[in-house]
Amino acid sequence: MAEAHQAVAFQFTVTPDGIDLQLCHEALRQIYLSGLHSWKKRFIRFKNGVMTGVYPGSPGGFMVVVVSYMSYNKYQQLDPSLGLIAKLGQHMPISRYISTDNQKIVGGVLVGTGLWVTIIMIMRNVLKSLLSWHGWMRARHGSVSWSTRIWMLLVKVFSGRKPMLYSFQNSLPRLPVPSVKDTCRRYLESVRPLMEDEKYERMKGLAEDFEKNLGPRLQWYLKLKSWWASNYVSDWWEEYIYLRGRGPIMVNSNYYAMDFLYVFPTSIQAARAGNAIHAIMLYRRKLDRAQIKPLMLLHTIPMCSAQYECMFNSSRVPGVETDTLQHMNESKHIAVYHKGRYFKVWMFYDGRLLLPREIEQQMERILADQSEPLPGEEKLAALTAGERTPWANARETYFVRGKNKQSLDVIEKAAFCVTLDDTEQRFEEANPVKSLDSYAKSLLHGKCHDRWFDKSFNLIVFKNGTMGLNAEHSWADAPIIGHLWEHVLSMDPVRLGYTEEGHCCGEPHPNLPGPQKLQWDIPAECQDAIERSLTVARTLADDVDSHIFPFNDFGKGLIKKCRTSPDAFIQIALQLAHYRDKGKFCLTYEASMTRLFREGRTETVRSCTMETCAFVRAMIREGTREECLKLLKQAADKHQNMYRLAMTGEGIDRHLFCLYVVSKYLGEDSAFLKEVLSEPWRLSTSQTPLQQLELFDLVKHPEYVSSGGGFGPVADDGYGVSYIIVGENLINFHISSKHSSPETDSHRFGGNIRQAMLDMLDLFQLDKKTN
Repeated sequence: MAEAHQAVAFQFTVTPDGIDLQLCHEALRQIYLSGLHSWKKRFIRFKNGVMTGVYPGSPGGFMVVVVSYMSYNKYQQLDPSLGLIAKLGQHMPISRYISTDNQKIVGGVLVGTGLWVTIIMIMRNVLKSLLSWHGWMRARHGSVSWSTRIWMLLVKVFSGRKPMLYSFQNSLPRLPVPSVKDTCRRYLESVRPLMEDEKYERMKGLAEDFEKNLGPRLQWYLKLKSWWASNYVSDWWEEYIYLRGRGPIMVNSNYYAMDFLYVFPTSIQAARAGNAIHAIMLYRRKLDRAQIKPLMLLHTIPMCSAQYECMFNSSRVPGVETDTLQHMNESKHIAVYHKGRYFKVWMFYDGRLLLPREIEQQMERILADQSEPLPGEEKLAALTAGERTPWANARETYFVRGKNKQSLDVIEKAAFCVTLDDTEQRFEEANPVKSLDSYAKSLLHGKCHDRWFDKSFNLIVFKNGTMGLNAEHSWADAPIIGHLWEHVLSMDPVRLGYTEEGHCCGEPHPNLPGPQKLQWDIPAECQDAIERSLTVARTLADDVDSHIFPFNDFGKGLIKKCRTSPDAFIQIALQLAHYRDKGKFCLTYEASMTRLFREGRTETVRSCTMETCAFVRAMIREGTREECLKLLKQAADKHQNMYRLAMTGEGIDRHLFCLYVVSKYLGEDSAFLKEVLSEPWRLSTSQTPLQQLELFDLVKHPEYVSSGGGFGPVADDGYGVSYIIVGENLINFHISSKHSSPETDSHRFGGNIRQAMLDMLDLFQLDKKTN
């Protein structure tokens, strides 16, 4: 086999005349090119580390400062070292080795360098102070005050030119710790519409007791951590919310991203995989070189980029009590699953990244492989779909040595995983509901054994060329994987393209070594463990009631004409729909990012407010249009204010979570914190933002955008809702719940959402045909 030939660099035979070595020059050439590629990568990382470390300074700026400083001192006939060399000469015999003129040059360079570093530190600290001001968020949508304009100008001045991905990390402010008093007040305000008077008064008493007694003590520890750590929330959030969870991560934690909804670039599975994999690898190269532009709000305000670090070459490794994140600095291969077999596919040859047609060639070889899975191999990934502790025990028992360890290393150390799915998924106009629901469930859990759920993300390419992603949640939040996915979708049909026959552009490689089939030796006891995990996973997957529907009656274009935030409009519609669906309000979770701060992740916007409930009740009792419209605007303003508070570090849920963690470390029990953190989120919502609008022409081709993604239900008797605003006239909703709950029905809830959106728009009496 070709790969076996390439794997051996030399052969030898023993003869009466001695040992005869037969070197394989091609293999040695590949070794040389591989080493050259590695050293180039190291140099680029070193250079980027230096550039990031001195940003907003630059080598050019260094030369300007030093030369200007030296020229000024020469013109003024001053000592450029400011007496530094003279003082050093008192302790060291400098004049023996360096002439007087050279001493002046060296001293001038040293002092000039100090001046340059001082300028950099001043710029960083000024920028950090500027970024700590969030008054710009309080302006009404579409209007910018003069103070905000001046502030934005100063931010641009102190931000430097041509920032790289991590350039602003040292300039971002730290996440502030809200006061215990403010957090308790906002908490009580958020639960007031959900509690009867007696229960509310009890909770109010618990909050007041906590605020006076235990709260200040816990707050002191949090303040101490906020001064010492980069972010007082993120490490505990990653560990306790994600890595310490012992339940299945499939459905409960992992989430998915969909392909185009109405565009089908090619029906050839291997070709779609070829373009997508190549685009992903190009993104990884840009990420390694820090050439991705940092995401900036209003093209001015930088957001934290820390979460990008573990996107590739990463895997979640199970442990008995807690999992860990394993990240490799470099990986030159991907792992591919097809019909129960795993393959290792090298992504580089001749010292370069494989081209799309060459990757398609590798996928074709895998699809043509008729070999049977080894015993236990087909359903092996079910271990990643079930409970975490049995997977950890199985890993320690059966995958720590021999070929099992080698093969597992290939998967866990791969750049990412690919599944060449043997089913067909696609939006069908003749059967839109069933086709989209099937598509979503396949991406969310598949057959429960054909996605490696521990991997940072899996690319899934279906038999008919449709594709999608399944992503693990602990390493980053959805906008990070969304950034990658936008890049892939913008590259695939337009920039990379396909031939008329549907293949990738280019030609197959005549000498490309084929994929390597992984080898396993899985004993019967391990196969039993696999089956047990598969049973757990299937029970969970079968219970998911998924519903995806494109809402195209109107979009953000018409909502903006109502002078209302599109997100606030949708969130209020969800509250109206939920009340119509269940006849009651519930604690509602809306994810908001805190990436305006260093290493920020998310915060919760508690969308069920007193103002929103007042509007919903008015709609239910069919109040007058004027009354409902007034209450709607009040609810939207309240929601916008809460969203601002969450984004600017003044949310309540992460603060309460960290106070609870500290209480556990101190061995203190708090009835208040215990009740707060045990309250179920029966409506969990999230917006999938479009972050790189410059990649898509949403006016001419709104169909060339991902149809969004979704996640499983958070509560057994609740709903999970994700939505993406596509262009001006389309909003895609992804709804999930559980069949086992008699209270929920995803399709019924979808109908209620549609009607709530239409009823709310009618209040504004706009011409729906005008866009």
